[in-house]
Amino acid sequence: MSTVIENLLSRKQKLVEQLEKARSVEDRDRLENQLEQINTALDFLDRPAPKDAR
Repeated sequence: MSTVIENLLSRKQKLVEQLEKARSVEDRDRLENQLEQINTALDFLDRPAPKDAR
């Protein structure tokens, strides 16, 4: 699981760097959308497992 989180965090860092350099509105929108998806995935993975999950 930590490898997945590490990969998402690495991808997030790259997207943030690209966002800082993005010139067009379309590029910024695309990058922000990808960042939003990564943040959603990280939030989902950070949730505690249900007590009855096995």
